[in-house]
Amino acid sequence: MVFMVKELEIKVLNIDIDEIENKLKNLGARLISKELQINTLIDSSERPIKSYVDAYLRIRESKDLLNDVETTTFTMKKNLNNKVLRENAEYNTTIESKDILLQILKELGFDKVSIGHKERTSYELKGSKIDLDIWDKDTYPNPYMEIEVQDESELEKIIELLDLPRENISTKSIVELRRVLNLE
Repeated sequence: MVFMVKELEIKVLNIDIDEIENKLKNLGARLISKELQINTLIDSSERPIKSYVDAYLRIRESKDLLNDVETTTFTMKKNLNNKVLRENAEYNTTIESKDILLQILKELGFDKVSIGHKERTSYELKGSKIDLDIWDKDTYPNPYMEIEVQDESELEKIIELLDLPRENISTKSIVELRRVLNLE
């Protein structure tokens, strides 16, 4: 399967996962997935992707614990806008073999590989997708929430419903957040 999606999202940092999850349940949010993910970021030390375009390459292995479904997806995530919302074009394709794809990419000069493990619990609330993310401590030590919306007005409604402090809202990618903490 191949597809391109446009995302409008923010991250909310400095959250208490249990508190947010209780708020979501009390507001009638619908649990849509619980996943264990292995995220492999790929780049080139000689020709970094960022030197051409504000983007990154990722292989994501997901195990959906609610539906017992496993998928492996190769993605190029390209940032289009970084003001109020982070706007991304995400190009995805399902792959059969992570190892073969990594070998192909290595032959093409993509020699930098970093792997992170993440637990993600996703909810749907009023047409918006809310992900609660917990990475392994080496990848990113603090839990955060991603809110993905169709437009900016939806975002304002969700922020108000969840009573989120605006100073905790970020449009940074995980790569940029890692840099802030000197993890890159």
